[in-house]
Amino acid sequence: MGAIFQSLGRTVSAGVVLLIIFIVIVGWGTGAWIRLADHAWWAFFFRWLHVLSGVMWIGLLWYFNFVQIPSMPKIPDEQKPAVGKVIAPAALFWFRWAAMATIITGLILGGMNGYLVQALSLQKGYHAIGLGMWLGAIMWFNVWFIIWPNQKKALGIVQVGAEEKAAAARMAMLTSRFNTMLSVPMLYAMVAQQNGGL
Repeated sequence: MGAIFQSLGRTVSAGVVLLIIFIVIVGWGTGAWIRLADHAWWAFFFRWLHVLSGVMWIGLLWYFNFVQIPSMPKIPDEQKPAVGKVIAPAALFWFRWAAMATIITGLILGGMNGYLVQALSLQKGYHAIGLGMWLGAIMWFNVWFIIWPNQKKALGIVQVGAEEKAAAARMAMLTSRFNTMLSVPMLYAMVAQQNGGL
């Protein structure tokens, strides 16, 4: 068992196997089996992928804002390179690709469920999901076109002068904080659509 948990790949694979076992047991117990030809199942599947991706994206956003950024001043200078050279680049990799997966699966889901255009144009009955989608799109844009380019400078992946590096770090941090602010109403709007919260 320890060998599974010593590898992230094996741990995630074990999670998938556990999910399959869960699905089979429930299928046997209830007689309700997955029907791969069923549109509703695929819509559910993309919703699950959307939520899974979103949890990773917002989880990392909150990690940066609730843990890493506030902790950096407390870390001794000789230990900061471990964060800047090892932890932050790895976290930013998963952060930006989780953002990409979240927006792609969200758009696919909106298209599959027939509300993509209505939501994006904020039509009656689709205000909540539409607002959530627009906030998510703004946050995705910020990740890819403001935070990541500035983090590359701040972390030394792209070489710039000390003044530009400090300005880039500040811009990345402020944009990350902006996304943290947007995440609160965005998550509310996403859940509100199907639960009558707006």
